Amino acid sequence: MSARFLMLTTFYPPHAFGGDALGIQRLSRALVKQGHHVTVVHDTDAYKVLHTGAWPDVPAHDDDEGVEVIRLATGNPMLSTLLTQQLGRPVMNGAKLRDIVAKGRYDVVNFHNVSLIGGPGLFQVAGGALSAYMAHEHWLVCPMHVLWRHGRELCTGRECLKCSFSYKRPPQLWRYTGYLDRELEQVDTVIAMSEFSRRKHAEFGLKKPMEVLPYFLPNPENPGAPQPTGESPHPRPYFFFAGRLERIKGLDDVIPVFRDLPGADLLVAGDGTHAATLRQLAEGAPNVRFLGRIAPDELRRYYEHAVALIVPSECFETFGIVLIEAFRQGTPVIARRLGPFPEIVEASGGGELFTTREELLAAMARLSGDAAYREKLARSAYRAYVERWSERVVVPQYLEILKRAAVRRGDARTAGLLTQEAV
Repeated sequence: MSARFLMLTTFYPPHAFGGDALGIQRLSRALVKQGHHVTVVHDTDAYKVLHTGAWPDVPAHDDDEGVEVIRLATGNPMLSTLLTQQLGRPVMNGAKLRDIVAKGRYDVVNFHNVSLIGGPGLFQVAGGALSAYMAHEHWLVCPMHVLWRHGRELCTGRECLKCSFSYKRPPQLWRYTGYLDRELEQVDTVIAMSEFSRRKHAEFGLKKPMEVLPYFLPNPENPGAPQPTGESPHPRPYFFFAGRLERIKGLDDVIPVFRDLPGADLLVAGDGTHAATLRQLAEGAPNVRFLGRIAPDELRRYYEHAVALIVPSECFETFGIVLIEAFRQGTPVIARRLGPFPEIVEASGGGELFTTREELLAAMARLSGDAAYREKLARSAYRAYVERWSERVVVPQYLEILKRAAVRRGDARTAGLLTQEAV
């Protein structure tokens, strides 16, 4: 028998900005491959309010490789989004959401990024289904999601009201009433994406215990470690950055270093609000090149031909999907010694960590100057992806977390539905 899953989230591809939405998509598709039924309900109003550029041309009710996708929309996206953000409950889409849940008769309701689809008030809609919340961001303990205080520094203590104003966002008064903790008590299990993120949630006052489940990527396509195929997309040796161009991603510290590394280039894939500042910072540095947004298939080529991926985020990430994307291509990483990156890099043996400019420069020199050393890291990186962060490893862990939650609540039927061999 198979289980019926409902995924509730604000963003889902193509109405999405970051890697968390891709993680939800991968999980949903993987469950379908195991024979489960999966419905994703997400909110396009929030994307419409925050997005600039062309609107994705997709139907409101769609099939995504076997995943049923329902896209919510109202006639007034700004009002709907603001009401949800301010009141912490699904105001304009509440009746529609309850109707979807009632008709779907789901066994498992998995909440993801619910900040603008319904807030804590959404946790009530699970009804009698087994429920889970996956903390893709630090939204449970941070109104700004990222623990980056006042838009300029790591958050080491709560200044939420002042911080909200610094981000030019209206404060959420419900956060000061205990409302979130009360609503979260209805959720059967809460999942962090890394051990670091679990500790950070507890440090900032989350009372609910958390399980840990990492992100994953599709299973290996070939039995052996990948080798670069075709010509390199760039004529010179290069280090690679892939991600949103925002202050918190840390490229401000990396670009100046390349003035002292003339033998290699820095290729930057992505776009964001900080792009113009970064381009100005790189003026006069011929070995720094901005690629803009890169299609996924093309992105893969840039990973596999790079000396290493550089991951310099200055904020407290919850995981760091780009690290395992590099590992999947057999590419080592050089990551900042911060957040979840040490546990990923040290567990994999697939890269190096840095704190100072000198450590970053030394790591790049080692990887670009010692082919045997780079190859050793590359093999370890790929092996770690296969053994720790591939679909066939992580999806059974996810089902086991849900099964334990079902057993705790005495739900033998759902526990039985979740007992399945991975494919």
